[in-house]
Amino acid sequence: MQDTPPKFDIIIFGATSFVGQILTRYMLAQFSVEGELKWAIAGRSQSKLNELKLSLGIAGEALDIIVADAADEDSLHSLCSATRVVISTVGPYALYGEPLVKTCVALGTDYCDLTGEVHWIAKMLERYEDLAKISGARIVNSCGFDSVPSDLGVYFLQQHAKQKFGETCSSIKMRVKKMKGAASGGTVASMTNIFKEVASNPALRKVLANPYAICPPNHGNKLRQNNMNRPQYDNDFNSWVAPFVMAVINTRIVHRSNALIAGGYSPHFEYNEAMLTGKGLIGSGIAAGVGVGLGSFAMAAVIPPTRWAMERFMLPKPGEGPSLDAQEKGFYDLRFYGKTDSGQEIRCKVTGDQDPGYGSTAKMLGQAATCLVQDISKKNVSGGFWTPASIFGTKLITRLENHAGLTFELIE
Repeated sequence: MQDTPPKFDIIIFGATSFVGQILTRYMLAQFSVEGELKWAIAGRSQSKLNELKLSLGIAGEALDIIVADAADEDSLHSLCSATRVVISTVGPYALYGEPLVKTCVALGTDYCDLTGEVHWIAKMLERYEDLAKISGARIVNSCGFDSVPSDLGVYFLQQHAKQKFGETCSSIKMRVKKMKGAASGGTVASMTNIFKEVASNPALRKVLANPYAICPPNHGNKLRQNNMNRPQYDNDFNSWVAPFVMAVINTRIVHRSNALIAGGYSPHFEYNEAMLTGKGLIGSGIAAGVGVGLGSFAMAAVIPPTRWAMERFMLPKPGEGPSLDAQEKGFYDLRFYGKTDSGQEIRCKVTGDQDPGYGSTAKMLGQAATCLVQDISKKNVSGGFWTPASIFGTKLITRLENHAGLTFELIE
């Protein structure tokens, strides 16, 4: 635990990464440098950090820089001692993330990231959750497009179901109606690393296939979940649906929220995600094509020669990603359908105004960290590993609607 108040409220670790740079510019626009919120940028390269600071112009002249390496625990100790919250954009987290989590837990420093790596979260829970409860560190994974819109979308729908019907939904579906965005090299690196690890350690397949992989041991939900891994027709949306690549992380986060939120949603809660592809033969064909494409990518990523070829010639490299124009033209529209045990039905939608994985993710991540600093007192919420819905709830929804271009709306 820290003995003296830290100098900063937030430090962005990995500020020169693709998302880190977007986040830095967003934080500057939202809070300036010498405003009420004290923040700084950090990374392993002094020269790259200097370049980023220089690119911010006069507005960023007073921004503090901290040099720290994900593999150097002494530098991480200095970093975490200097702040109330660390935002980490340094992935793949399975390769580089553990030392920072370990240090935050030891010092009682709060932490947010944007990981979509279920197996890594499961490992961190096993190793550090009990220690975090003792030290007071609040560790909040998956604070970007994985999995804030899904997790808070479900939370939003459940709150309104409770108000409207006096009961929560025992089943909820999320369907991607529309989405426009591109992948960065960092995201691709995380995905391909998961396939590498599965190829070398087949036991990880059980972790990735378990919908309750990151739930507490006593969560109690034994319902068999529909993982939506094949095209099918959804009568509730009157459309064919295809597998959604982010479902493997989003569904796990939502199930953990069900276990952590006081009272929960339901002891037999069912949740799944998919993409809407339309009606008739065209919708069926698109759904089949998406399924084949995802399956082919997974097979190619598992086999070393084809994985090497994809990484070398086809996929974006770490640090690469969509242009600013592409980020601003991106968007997403997610639809949620819930049903209670008594048969009551309710729907809502969650929308975002920028590229989901980058422009919008950076804003969500920045507001999540700010919410930890300004809205969630350590006296009221203790240490441990939390999900966005279980620790932030309505407070973050309000921030996202006011400052991050998201909307949460009931559909009558």
